[in-house]
Amino acid sequence: MRKKRITIIVESKMNTMKTTKRSAIPQRIKALAFDLDGTLLAPGAMLTERSRKVLRACMDRDVRVIIATGRSAASADRYRRELDAGGPMVCFNGAKVAVMPGGKILELRLLDPQIADFCADLARKTGVYYQAYFVRSREPYGELLLGEEDRAEAAGYRDHTGIRPVSGDITAVLGAADFEGCIKGMFLAEPEVLDRIRPCLEERFGGRAYVTKSSPTYLEILSAGVTKGSGLQTVMDHYGLAPEEVIAFGDEENDLPMFAAAGFAVAPANARPAVRASADFVTGANTEDGAADFLTGFFGL
Repeated sequence: MRKKRITIIVESKMNTMKTTKRSAIPQRIKALAFDLDGTLLAPGAMLTERSRKVLRACMDRDVRVIIATGRSAASADRYRRELDAGGPMVCFNGAKVAVMPGGKILELRLLDPQIADFCADLARKTGVYYQAYFVRSREPYGELLLGEEDRAEAAGYRDHTGIRPVSGDITAVLGAADFEGCIKGMFLAEPEVLDRIRPCLEERFGGRAYVTKSSPTYLEILSAGVTKGSGLQTVMDHYGLAPEEVIAFGDEENDLPMFAAAGFAVAPANARPAVRASADFVTGANTEDGAADFLTGFFGL
């Protein structure tokens, strides 16, 4: 039998989880916003059967499940289908919010083409692998991932996300009439390499771009003002949700804006130290179905 990590106490005839930070009342929660990699998903990018059952039990209680990820819609939607969930999904760290299934766009924020071009040129000069996502259409999966070299980093990304980069000239595609524009660029390299590149981008573009890490080896560049927090806020406005009705789950720095938008935040034990410190509650690691543990105790499932 699994050991419960959550203590539920009765206060004012309502089960209220108490922490040293913010608190959440189960009866008031109407939505759960989940990061995927490192949080909801187990190693190997797998949604375990236990997590699937627990989230479906939450949906049976009319609690919405919102996917909020750095992944593309095409990569993330398989997990929504596994859960048999519907509604807005936050993709590309908030640059795209689409109602699924169907793909109706609620938010689409494209990266300044000069920034995308600068990043491609920087990659050519430094030898660091860079790839960029382009929007081809308003269809549900109207996205193209382009990389200028067929390298091991591209193969690793394909194995992890299921999306295979197409080889091509990023600068040329930026001016192509059959694309709406670039939605996200990303450098793939070891953490110490990305740590050398990041200050260059932040100093050059300042408030013109959002630079964040979605994993230790992924440095992502998006339009200014785009975050998972902005994407979650779009979903909350769509449903008419107040912050205290939403719990956010995440493990990386790109999840911190989502923590601020929601009324309560949960991090797995494997999260970055800064993320654990910002969370209202730390549950078990993603290797242990930590999110499912939290929800089982919180809702009394």
